[in-house]
Amino acid sequence: MIFSTRCAGCRSRGPVLCRTCRFALVARPAPRAPGDIVVATGYTGRVRDVLLGLKYQNRRPVAAHVAGLLAGRLGRTADDVDDVDVVTWAPTSARRRHDRGFDQAELIARAVAAHLGLPCRRLLERDGANEPQTGRSRRDRLAGPAFRASPKVAGRRVLVIDDIVTTGATLQSAAAALQRAGARHVGLAAVAATPGCLLPSELVA
Repeated sequence: MIFSTRCAGCRSRGPVLCRTCRFALVARPAPRAPGDIVVATGYTGRVRDVLLGLKYQNRRPVAAHVAGLLAGRLGRTADDVDDVDVVTWAPTSARRRHDRGFDQAELIARAVAAHLGLPCRRLLERDGANEPQTGRSRRDRLAGPAFRASPKVAGRRVLVIDDIVTTGATLQSAAAALQRAGARHVGLAAVAATPGCLLPSELVA
C-alpha cells in the first residue's frame, strides 16, 4: 500500500505544508492583540486551515512551521526574549490531550524554545474540572480556565505559549497562576489571534 501525505493548509498532495501555504503564513504582517499578548498572525484563511489541521488532523509536523513563525515574531522585538528564563505553555484539557494524543500548545512551545535557545518546561497544570474552551460561548470563555503553577517558577521570567487567542482569557489565567506562584515576569505569546481579539487597526482581511 502506498501512503501519501497532503498539505494541512490546502490538502494538495505533497509535504505536510506546501510551498504556497508556507508563503501564505509568512506573507502576513504581524498583528497586535490586547493585553500585551505577542501574536504572529491572524486566525483567518490559510492560517486557520493549517492550525485546524494541526489540532484535528494530527498534523504534528505543522507545529515546527508555526513555531518558527512565532519565534521570528518574538525575535524581532528583543524585549520579548531577553527577559525570559524559561518557556512553557498553556495546557489544553486532559480530555483534549487524550483524544488527540498530544497537546498542540506543548508542541509549539517546545519548538519555539528550541528556535530561541531557551529551556522549555511544564510549569502549568490545568484544573481537571475544566472543559475545553472550544465550543463555549464568548461569555463563558472570558472567565478562562483555571491553572495551577509549579513552585519552581518562583523568581523566574516565564514566556507562556498558546496556539490560538480568542479572548485572551486562557493566557491571562495562566499568567495569573504563574504570578501567584512567584514568577518575576510573565510574557504571553500565541501563533494566531481570531479577528475579534485583534485591535481594530490590526484586523486582517
